[in-house]
Amino acid sequence: MEAHINIWFEEQGKVGLSSWRVDLLAAIAQEGSISKGAERMEIPYRRAWEKIDEMERALGISLLDRTVGGPGGGGAALTNDARDLLRRFAEVRAAVEARLQERFEASFGSHG
Repeated sequence: MEAHINIWFEEQGKVGLSSWRVDLLAAIAQEGSISKGAERMEIPYRRAWEKIDEMERALGISLLDRTVGGPGGGGAALTNDARDLLRRFAEVRAAVEARLQERFEASFGSHG
């Protein structure tokens, strides 16, 4: 048996950041485009755009530097604010997961 946790942050009742949304941003960063990031996450391009827009509105920051398509195609890269946000989210997630494992083992033992 293993313990898992899902983390998300809300701003005025709206999800601003979550593990899934962080994964979406990471996929976009790795692939260099929203469409390829959406493909990697196995979601429609439109849903990826909607989630990015929701995050930007809730957080009040721009998350992506976008380039419009052309002969070489368009692209997207994380802004400095987005990279900082992902780093801080990862720190919080790691701390919460470490504490979860400690409590899980104290309550259930190492073998469940």
